[in-house]
Amino acid sequence: MADTADVVVIGMGPGGEHLAGKLAEAGLDVVGVDQRLLGGECPYYGCIPSKMIIRAANSLAEGRRVSTLAGHGSVEPDFAPVAARIRTEATDNWDDAVAVDRFTAKGGRFIRGHGRLTGPHSVMVSSDGNEIELTARRAIVLNPGTDPAVPPIPGLGDSPYWTNRDILTVEKAPDSLIVLGGGAIGCELAQAFRRFGTRVSVVGSAPRLMPYEEPESSAVVEAAFAEDGIEVHTGVTVTAVRYNDGFTCEFDGGQVDGQHLLVATGRRTNLDRLGLDSIGLDPAARHVDPDEHLRIADGVWAIGDITGKGAFTHMSMYQAEIAVRDILGEPGHGAEYHAVPRVTFTDPEVGSVGITEAQARARGLNVRVGAAQIPHSSRGFIHKAGNSGHIKLVEDADRGVLVGASSAGPTGGEVLSALVVAVHAEVPTDRLKQLIYAYPTFHRAIEAALANLG
Repeated sequence: MADTADVVVIGMGPGGEHLAGKLAEAGLDVVGVDQRLLGGECPYYGCIPSKMIIRAANSLAEGRRVSTLAGHGSVEPDFAPVAARIRTEATDNWDDAVAVDRFTAKGGRFIRGHGRLTGPHSVMVSSDGNEIELTARRAIVLNPGTDPAVPPIPGLGDSPYWTNRDILTVEKAPDSLIVLGGGAIGCELAQAFRRFGTRVSVVGSAPRLMPYEEPESSAVVEAAFAEDGIEVHTGVTVTAVRYNDGFTCEFDGGQVDGQHLLVATGRRTNLDRLGLDSIGLDPAARHVDPDEHLRIADGVWAIGDITGKGAFTHMSMYQAEIAVRDILGEPGHGAEYHAVPRVTFTDPEVGSVGITEAQARARGLNVRVGAAQIPHSSRGFIHKAGNSGHIKLVEDADRGVLVGASSAGPTGGEVLSALVVAVHAEVPTDRLKQLIYAYPTFHRAIEAALANLG
């Protein structure tokens, strides 16, 4: 079977779906290819369902704070409402018919199958036992996403472990859970399920939780975990996993037991299955390296996780807009990555943008750091229960601009927005000090952190 189109998109995750829809609306003949659900990991097994669980879990935490703030109160956790919400409101019980209809209504065509490059203008799709050869007259866009990375731990591969794709489909909170990995996914789900009554143990090889964040942010999360009663083992090497109607995770210096085990040790790409060698690229590479307009070869663009610029929905959407403009021949800025934001939705939330203090010093910058504690701010004082957090600013003193910032606190991800603008636009810190910061807000702590630069 053979067909032609203006554009072929391999991988219809958030960025791929957005790009394909925009190009179809612009009048191009677009074919989207994905072997899984149209919309990708985020709406079905990632951002949306996980944040629904976190929202529900945080409401339980707020209920438990009533006795500190407003009298007496008690809560009884019930996972059933959030499980039902995920099925009905977020995933349509993991059915992408609505998303497929939304795309085809824009004029696009969708093929469920695995797509691989066979040349700079051709794609072969394996679909239901058939091979479909597609020729792209104008562009091929790669957005294949990632899969959960499972480490080669003895006993793990043969056990019924969970990944994010499993735990976000459960209808009942488990009695006990081991979380392997102390990054964003592991930390978010560990705290959320603990607040639903699950006994949780986190085991990580890094010396601290969320090792890619500032040490101060890791400390905030570790303190919150201790308050929630989560058992944490960091800086350990897992030597074996045993399963017998429950899990035992053995590591140097001890072991933990649990009814279920969540593997949250990162994500991996599958470049070797994309046919990159057909356009002269290395299929064994960890990622591709696009130019500022997301081109990786003549007639081929790449967006999202495959580019190695951050495995975030907002990154794939940002890159999708740039690629759309380039494919349509419209003017616009190329991609810039000096102010990439990220938020981990623990309680407190941890947001960051740009580079850390350690990264700035490693680059040889003349660094000044300023920090302010949320509990010491007026809003933090008012908030009281659950007010842990801070603002940390990293300045390139020679240029007088921020190159990184962290915002941990009850609304850390929202406060981050001002800092993203400051880092991305390279607003001089002297100018930032002259802004009017509303009182009493959490973001007003930015002003105190600026005053403490030194």
